[in-house]
Amino acid sequence: MNALAVADSPARSDETGLAPRLRAFMAQASSFERADAVNALARSYLHCDLKAQTRAEAELALTCALDDPDPRVRRALAEALADAREAPRALVLALANDVSCVARPVLAQSPLLRDAELVDCAAIGDAAAQSAIARRARLSAPVAAALAEIGERAAVLTLIGNLGAEIAAPSLWRAFERFPGDVQLRARLIERPALPAALRAAIAADVAADCAAADGLDPRRAERIARDGREQAFLAIARGCAGPELAELAAWLRAQGHLTVGLLIRALACGEKPLFAHCLAAMADLPAARVAGLVAQAQGAGFAALYARAQMPARFLPAFRIAAHAARDAAPGAGVDYRLARSMLRAMEALKDPALAPLEAMLWRLASEAARNEAREAAALALAADEAAEIAPPTLESSAPPPLLLDFEPGNENHAPPVELDAEAAAPAILAA
Repeated sequence: MNALAVADSPARSDETGLAPRLRAFMAQASSFERADAVNALARSYLHCDLKAQTRAEAELALTCALDDPDPRVRRALAEALADAREAPRALVLALANDVSCVARPVLAQSPLLRDAELVDCAAIGDAAAQSAIARRARLSAPVAAALAEIGERAAVLTLIGNLGAEIAAPSLWRAFERFPGDVQLRARLIERPALPAALRAAIAADVAADCAAADGLDPRRAERIARDGREQAFLAIARGCAGPELAELAAWLRAQGHLTVGLLIRALACGEKPLFAHCLAAMADLPAARVAGLVAQAQGAGFAALYARAQMPARFLPAFRIAAHAARDAAPGAGVDYRLARSMLRAMEALKDPALAPLEAMLWRLASEAARNEAREAAALALAADEAAEIAPPTLESSAPPPLLLDFEPGNENHAPPVELDAEAAAPAILAA
């Protein structure tokens, strides 16, 4: 078939051209032979220096191959044209709209397919065709949005796992919402760089709920464990957020009902003043910069007005004044700061206000959590030090090793007395022998 394509034959009529000869060959050839012939002709079209007439006849012959009843023949054509910029665009479009076993190579690789055409193919394609589109090396945001909206689960998983795909935040949210509770989907979302903080928080909330439910605990205890896990995850996420993303996270926490007194007290006990300020800003509908200034002056009237505007419980105002003032110079940490929590507790207990008893109990629980974490860390460090000491190489003495002794003293088990020969007595015996 290569020879048919590149032959420098004289001009011939249409009846003796390349396309009729290919049709005649394919009429009597097997499926495997037809697939090889079509693939070879397509590669000759792409890579050989053909005359204009021969190129036109080759394109006509390849177009005729689109009607072959065996998908393997059309698949061979798709594989030959998949990544070629010089491929006939009409052929590529026809292959892209074929059954998925034929269309996958061009859907995954062809640079000739535009966004609108990819979206259309995703709309009519099955999971395999959609996954091929999702696997493209450089996938645009509109195509990714279409896949997130209408794609099968396998295609959405492929899309999220494609780190070269441009996926906008709403598309990531849509994929998460369409497959609630999907563990594999959540794992792939977490692996994506620059995942929105609010979406990470939503995933963390789902994971915490699943972990608490899996333990088979009493519902109230399970809810406590899930809440603690959520709050710890929210604070860990907030620790790595910049201003705008922190505002987005605070808005999401408020919309989902996670902005509780417990979360705000925990934030201050961890030294997370920026998250505390952004949460109050979201609840009071005020600029975060202005709220941060009021939080820094927690003993003033401005903070009281802010607290009231955020519709926080009035009876807890003294506790939040103490907590915000105590955390003023604290640095954010990986968890609750035990010394900071104890400082807050001492100041609250000094007020002897029965209304603050719930917050005092909460802070005692947080302080206990922090103390246990510190004890675990200290034990882990001690264990690591012990293990390092056990495997440390032995200390070598500075003195040189003793010299090899060649002169053995009598009494040494290795001592062999020298053999003495009497030369005069031995001579006759030798002569006699």
